[in-house]
Amino acid sequence: MRLYIMQLGINPAAGSPYPGYLIQVGDGTNVLVDTGFGPKMVEVSRQPGHQGARITEDDLVVNQLARIGVRPEDITHLVATHFDGDHAGCLTAFPRAEIVVQRRHYETAKSGHPRFAGTREQWDDPRLRYRLVDGDTTLLPGIELIETSGHVPGHQSVLVRLPKTGPVLLAIDAIARALGDHTPETRPMGPYDLDEAGTRASTRKLVDLAAREGVKLIVYGHDPEEWKKLKKAPEFYA
Repeated sequence: MRLYIMQLGINPAAGSPYPGYLIQVGDGTNVLVDTGFGPKMVEVSRQPGHQGARITEDDLVVNQLARIGVRPEDITHLVATHFDGDHAGCLTAFPRAEIVVQRRHYETAKSGHPRFAGTREQWDDPRLRYRLVDGDTTLLPGIELIETSGHVPGHQSVLVRLPKTGPVLLAIDAIARALGDHTPETRPMGPYDLDEAGTRASTRKLVDLAAREGVKLIVYGHDPEEWKKLKKAPEFYA
């Protein structure tokens, strides 16, 4: 099993990354975790005076995958951690994949929650094939989905059990930055965290999970300092 960490964009002012992940299983299974922004953001990034996320053609998920010899049709499973624009902007590029999302999140989006209106053309495309899960779920041997609501309803993180590196926790936006001296109960809230109590509970859940499972590496959602320490595709963790 291999874990590739891909940079799907950057916020140059803060240095904050927009990651995506590919987990390759030895039997040819390819699990993509999140897709980053869509191609429209490349054009937005080129506009004079643009501030915020900067996305180049090279950052698009299909081009990042191509660097390691993976085509969109090779993706068997696509874990949508949530439908924010920096995570679900390219779902329709993978029409053959089974898209795995928490039922609560999918139903929140379908109900018309304004948070996810900007990506509706992606997650609500009739060509997509969904698998809705409820709570913590083993996706495949060595790949576990962890329900971590708070940032948004039905957010999910991913635990990957690598044979050499050991357990790796992809916290996604449940813990966007390393806690430092903070505890789950005192950590700062991000501007896009919808539910403070839920975010703190999910942070505690992941901290306790990491301790219990002997997690060797936690990858935080958008931490610029931690990002510098990580291997990026085409390098990988095994």
